[in-house]
Amino acid sequence: MRIEFDPGWKWRSTPVAPLLVPLLTAIQRFGSLAAAARDVGYSYRHVWSLLGDWNQRMGQPLVELERGRGARLTPLAVKLLELEQRARNRLAPQLAELAQEFERELYGEVIARAPHLNICASHDMALERMPDLTEGVLQLGLQFRGSVDSLESLARGNCDLAGFHVAEQWQTPEIVERLDQKVHKLIGFAVRDQGLIVGRGNPMAIQGLHDLARLRFVNRQRGSGTRLVFDQLLARAGIASKALPGYSREEFTHVAVAAAVARGDADAGFGIRAAAAQLELGFIPLVSERYLFACPSNRLEDTGVKKFMAFLRGKAFKAVLASLPGYDNAITGRVMDLADGLAGPRPARITAPG
Repeated sequence: MRIEFDPGWKWRSTPVAPLLVPLLTAIQRFGSLAAAARDVGYSYRHVWSLLGDWNQRMGQPLVELERGRGARLTPLAVKLLELEQRARNRLAPQLAELAQEFERELYGEVIARAPHLNICASHDMALERMPDLTEGVLQLGLQFRGSVDSLESLARGNCDLAGFHVAEQWQTPEIVERLDQKVHKLIGFAVRDQGLIVGRGNPMAIQGLHDLARLRFVNRQRGSGTRLVFDQLLARAGIASKALPGYSREEFTHVAVAAAVARGDADAGFGIRAAAAQLELGFIPLVSERYLFACPSNRLEDTGVKKFMAFLRGKAFKAVLASLPGYDNAITGRVMDLADGLAGPRPARITAPG
């Protein structure tokens, strides 16, 4: 029911293939043609053929492929993406306004009836898919922020639910101090595996945290739940953060961390198993964690919250979790008090690094 207008452009009167820009963007992000093909959902052969066609049309290559070094955009492709983004930025407000006008005329009554729910949450690959699952039934406003920032947004009244995650093996003070058992209830979302994301086949023979001192590391941003968990792991292992090359290098999503490893820009990062699996990287599990939503107790009966929990308990979302390696639905859709939700240590599901 969502209407979108997507600007198109031509090269010498020939419409540019809709896949070309997303493909170039993915290559820029992952540094690998194979990973980019998976990201855009097409076969390697198909995207190879597409690039060959447009290299010929433009009279020079868009991508440079080097054995053992992946793929990178040529200056022409970089400029093309810059111009395309500039055009989108200029046209976006007008196109969005036009789309909303069409939606109101075609689906005004349905949209008006759908409850609205604002969520601030730590980044999660399953949560990314919720707006599509709830479309037409629940107007979901989703903003990805760090766990601490999300809980502070809830305290300020800027959202209805705050998504955060904590290790099952221990409690995180920065999270716990922002929750009040008299005010909040917790809604279970998923259990996830967190650990070291390493190169395919683990070429650096990484066994654990102590190996990071000899490697190039990529971290998550300060204030994210993943950063908090990683810092706790370092403290428990007696490792000073300053001993890690790359500790201060930050990325804002799990996939961005995995992409840095896939490109060869880093030897290891810390994130969820599903991000490593998406790029066919190795993974060394270190901790099992609960992803939860904090909700004011007096809001649990709100229509939007009840519909959101119904989606969590439904088959469609359970199928999403089942499709993501390292996810577990043991707590999904369950309402808990703080003592129950933040407790329950359980070992991570250990598998050999691949």
